[in-house]
Amino acid sequence: MTTLVTGAAGFIGFHLADRLLARGEAVIGLDNFTPYYLPKLKEDRIAELERRHGSAFTLLRTDFADHTALGEALRSHNFDRVAHLGAQPGVRYSIENPRAYAHSNLTGHLNMLEIARERGVPMVYASSSSVYGGNDSLPFRVEDRADHPVSLYAATKRADELMSETYAHLYRVPLTGLRFFTVYGPWGRPDMAPWLFTEAILAGRPIKVFNNGDMRRDFTYIDDIIDGVAATLDNPPPDDGRLKPGGSVAAHRIYNIGNNRSEALTRFIDLIEEACGKRAIREMHPMQPGDVKDTYADIGAIERDLGFTSRTDLDKGIPRFVDWLRAYLALT
Repeated sequence: MTTLVTGAAGFIGFHLADRLLARGEAVIGLDNFTPYYLPKLKEDRIAELERRHGSAFTLLRTDFADHTALGEALRSHNFDRVAHLGAQPGVRYSIENPRAYAHSNLTGHLNMLEIARERGVPMVYASSSSVYGGNDSLPFRVEDRADHPVSLYAATKRADELMSETYAHLYRVPLTGLRFFTVYGPWGRPDMAPWLFTEAILAGRPIKVFNNGDMRRDFTYIDDIIDGVAATLDNPPPDDGRLKPGGSVAAHRIYNIGNNRSEALTRFIDLIEEACGKRAIREMHPMQPGDVKDTYADIGAIERDLGFTSRTDLDKGIPRFVDWLRAYLALT
């Protein structure tokens, strides 16, 4: 079994590639190493995959939003399925750099749908809990309306879901969209709160606490996320005309993947302080544009269909992340 993984140098893509390779499968990783955050971290992830798995892992340095370059890069490679995890992430960055999101998340997603259609293979793709926008009905269910995004990033992810529905309907391509909820863990992104807070606390710098700390998030540990991604890859949706999670009767389903528990931001910071052995200097700030106050995943659909459960609570996950970051920062 060979899987094409886009965003293989990214946080979730790296972990998925590692899991599939550890199962004895082959992975073709595709990434263009955009400098949105530390290029060295991306290079280090790839070096770790190559160190652990050798020739079972193949890397293609290609921009999947460039359809000509993408077709050329994949011309001599065969694969059985696609995990499309590459994207331009970041809610706040989308306010300042909207064209980066149209390029990667719209044009890039369309290109990957075309690859899945042309090759006749199923595809799992990354969506986001941000599609729920300012939804105040908790927990978020895949049946909830998702047509009022509060950031361009969220709008592009919802557009990806709608394009995927069209491809599943017109071309019968088996597609699964995964709405991730605040993923954290070793090898995580330096633009996200776990890294930002931990690094600042260890260095004695202040941390920015938005909405004066009155926020909650469904923090999901990376190993649990990968359990869900692997399960959806192993079980493509049938084209049986039955209603799927997300409302499709084509071979397209949408799942939430979260911890099924909403945690207070203040408790999240408390746990990082405890793992660091040091108190944070907390600077209170108002809510940022494009942000939301609460997220909370209803995972009933993926639990029912694929047996997914979240195994790692915040009390276990945060110390693991802090230990990893301490070790990584000492090496860089």
